[in-house]
Amino acid sequence: MYAFTQDLPITTDVYARIMKGVGTAPAAGCILHAVVRIDGGLRYIDVWESREACDLFLEERVHPVLQAAFSAAGATLPQEPDRNEVELIDLNVFPPTPAEVA
Repeated sequence: MYAFTQDLPITTDVYARIMKGVGTAPAAGCILHAVVRIDGGLRYIDVWESREACDLFLEERVHPVLQAAFSAAGATLPQEPDRNEVELIDLNVFPPTPAEVA
């Protein structure tokens, strides 16, 4: 598995435009993508089956929409920040119980 965090100096508006451009089709190989607000922007927390799957998704689906998303939001496209790779020890996802869904 491949896991990382990445701090981006972007607003939620820019993020929403990126996601609209990327589309709703699942990212092959992505296990978890979470976004949290931090001082100065957003932090991505990602877990992938492999670094190669992540790189392919970024190359094919994310990078082509970045310039348009930033321009539409009146922002300048920054250099891509470093990924802070982390050693994933365990990952648990707890789906809601039927009572919580109802």
